[in-house]
Amino acid sequence: MATAAARAEPRRAPRSRPRAEPRRAPRRRAQPRPRVAGNVVWIVVVATLLAGIVALNVAVLRLNVQSEDLEAERAELLAHRDNLEADLSRTAAAGRIEGIAQRFGLVEPAETTYVRLARVKE
Repeated sequence: MATAAARAEPRRAPRSRPRAEPRRAPRRRAQPRPRVAGNVVWIVVVATLLAGIVALNVAVLRLNVQSEDLEAERAELLAHRDNLEADLSRTAAAGRIEGIAQRFGLVEPAETTYVRLARVKE
């Protein structure tokens, strides 16, 4: 029969401390070169975008001013048209025409006569 000691797990060797590695001199990292060219490209790109936005805003402002000018001209033309319509209405009034006719000595006819003209065939 096997004893309890035989059934037990085999013993392991005690762990030894890890050996300290000799210290190496720290690596000299390469100094990063300044990326002037890359920075300049970004500055140019951003400046171009800003200039485009400013140009777009100036164009919209000019269109707004032009639109306001055209709206004022339209209002002026509408007022002029209304004045012309009023003048036409005044000058075409039947009472006014009758008054002018009486001043020239014209009178209203006693009866109305219609004359039919024959059509001329060509």
